[in-house]
Amino acid sequence: MALIVQKYGGTSVANLERFRNVARRVIKTKEQGNDVIVVVSAMAGETNKLLSLAMEAAGEPDERELDVLLATGEQVSSALLAIILCALGHAVRSYLGHQIKISTDSVHGKARITSVDAEKIFSELREGRIVVVAGFQGEDEGGNITTLGRGGSDTTAVAVAAALKADLCEIYTDVDGIYTTDPRITAKA
Repeated sequence: MALIVQKYGGTSVANLERFRNVARRVIKTKEQGNDVIVVVSAMAGETNKLLSLAMEAAGEPDERELDVLLATGEQVSSALLAIILCALGHAVRSYLGHQIKISTDSVHGKARITSVDAEKIFSELREGRIVVVAGFQGEDEGGNITTLGRGGSDTTAVAVAAALKADLCEIYTDVDGIYTTDPRITAKA
């Protein structure tokens, strides 16, 4: 039995059918006898939509309040995945960054994780549950929601895996293959 962290990006959870595909993959991993923690991003396009709304509401939105808004995308994803896993007959709990104590500095929009309290996750795993964690977010010393910047859900997955001393951290994304470099920068990737 292994402790596995799986991270699914926005395109992997772009709609309910894709959520169901993710759920099937998570269930397969669980049924192989593994403990599973899943970190999810916001649905494809959701963070951009929320950012656009904030910019329309106020040309330069307050950074703290912007983090509160942007963190809701991952909240939706974690809850939807947990709802689907539960409907498929599996014990599951979803958590936001502040609920499992993903502590960060206070740099809104590009916070750095300073620590992850693994105890609540371990407690849920001991109860046989799949744990779903909202990526991209944490909480600073003042109790404020912070976001980690673009790609922050990958950072969350790696930080959670490190804190729990996971056997494996799998980061799933929709790509054409494995590139030698970033294909958006190098045409011959």
